Amino acid sequence: MHETRAKITLMSAILFSSLTIWAVHYQQELQHQTMYQGVLRDDERRREKMRQREEDLQRSKQKRELYERVQRVQKPDSLNQ
Repeated sequence: MHETRAKITLMSAILFSSLTIWAVHYQQELQHQTMYQGVLRDDERRREKMRQREEDLQRSKQKRELYERVQRVQKPDSLNQ
């Protein structure tokens, strides 16, 4: 009788420990995947920001070219004289 209880207790402890170890590894893997997705989102945001800045720069260049065609622009050297 005591031998059967001991075996049941041992098997229960092994099962509980195994499930706990599996759960911890599973949780770590989920956390790793979540963090990796965050890195991917950050990379995408950075690319979008750079694209937007490039578009803004191009628009600024176009505006400058248009304004310089319409208005007379003094060079910085001629301002100091």
